[in-house]
Amino acid sequence: MEVSMLPIVIGYLLCFACALVVILGDYFIKRAADDVLGLYSTLFVTGAVLYGISAGMWYFAMRHVTLAQAGVAYSMLTLIALCIMGAMVFDEPIRTRESLGIVFALISMGLMTRVL
Repeated sequence: MEVSMLPIVIGYLLCFACALVVILGDYFIKRAADDVLGLYSTLFVTGAVLYGISAGMWYFAMRHVTLAQAGVAYSMLTLIALCIMGAMVFDEPIRTRESLGIVFALISMGLMTRVL
């Protein structure tokens, strides 16, 4: 019996979008933590709203893939996005260790993808 890859692709895309939204939320919450107004700043509220949006994305991702697949995809995609952000925004080098981490994360996601 052949299983369509479309639900898995949709699930992984939603995990990727969720990871990006959470990272953006983290950015705003970090900025709020450094702000005088803290919890009462629009920065914090923006970050909290983004977290709420990510929860909805997570729900829909899990409708298309298993919890294990979603967890591995989310972790892997977060790792890659943070490495890229570190390199591009904070001029952090991507060394052999980080590169290997990305390779193993991709392998892990591939192993978790069940199509049969």
